[in-house]
Amino acid sequence: MSKQKIYWYCQIAGWTLVIIVEWIGYWLQGLFGEEVFWLGIANIILGISLTHLYRLIIKRWNWVKLPLIRLVPRVAISVIVLAAVMSAVNIPFDKELYADIFVNEPNYIFGYLVIWGKTMLAWVLSYTAYHYVEQNRNDEIEKLLLKTSVRETEAKVLRSQLNPHFVFNALNSIRALVFENPTKAQQGITQLSNLLRNSLLADRRKTVELREEIKTVEDYLSLEKVRYEDRLTSYIDLDSRTLFWQVPPMMLQTLVENAIKHGVSKAVGGGFIDIRSSLESDKLHITIRNTGVLGDKEASGGFGLANTSQRLDLLYGHEAHFKIYQENDTQGDGPIVCAEITIPAQSEGMFRREKQPLGARS
Repeated sequence: MSKQKIYWYCQIAGWTLVIIVEWIGYWLQGLFGEEVFWLGIANIILGISLTHLYRLIIKRWNWVKLPLIRLVPRVAISVIVLAAVMSAVNIPFDKELYADIFVNEPNYIFGYLVIWGKTMLAWVLSYTAYHYVEQNRNDEIEKLLLKTSVRETEAKVLRSQLNPHFVFNALNSIRALVFENPTKAQQGITQLSNLLRNSLLADRRKTVELREEIKTVEDYLSLEKVRYEDRLTSYIDLDSRTLFWQVPPMMLQTLVENAIKHGVSKAVGGGFIDIRSSLESDKLHITIRNTGVLGDKEASGGFGLANTSQRLDLLYGHEAHFKIYQENDTQGDGPIVCAEITIPAQSEGMFRREKQPLGARS
């Protein structure tokens, strides 16, 4: 049943019940007659008309959107006006029908205002309170939808970020291999194609399985290996329980790209990338270690750090964490930067399957 029909059913039933109660009062006093019956019918029609007029006014001027301090006086004045109209219509008829009773009631006008005021107050408060609560609920829903839309838009912008400089460098590296090593050049084209495809698809998916993200990272590292050759060493070791956990697409690739650009490429003798995953306290932990000096985060981290922090916050809120810091050189391996990511479990797609871990690469 529509809200419109429910409204009219409540109007007719409510006012009819009010008048029936009055008829019973007149009947108990021995005053019920044909005149009282038709006066009651007229009151039903008048009551419905007046309260419906109030409904039109409150909707026309959007009273339910007003703060309570401005809404309450309007409601109070409306109740007084509606009660006054009902009293003004009923008093002349009652005076004519029951003149002997009015002689002994000098304050009858006040009595009428109180009686009809209580009836109107009950109707006005019920109607106004219902729509006030409903309006506030709708406003909250609209705010949530708007916030969700904004967050989703931000997430889409952040999801598919592939550095164009890397694409140009990769194409140049592949071009150099076309005559020298056609098979390796063909493999490089396939890997670059996979990277571009994943970058384009990233804005359509909020998360991907970790194993899929790692394949993207492996393609990226293979292409960079063509460029840096022996100056780049990579190692990937994943806990088999984490392979099907959901992670933001292209997030690890962005961090690895950042590590090579600001770390490995600046080291005189090259460096390494070490990626590991583990499961602790029902949370996915990923660490990316690489040769390099952290320095100023804004200068050395570039877009990758801000990208990672924002995406984790948009997807998981405060449950996810990201930090990057300079490790202490206690083993004489040179300066090492470590990035740590913590991602909470999600009900969607979080399978704890046992698979063989991905092996080491160098």
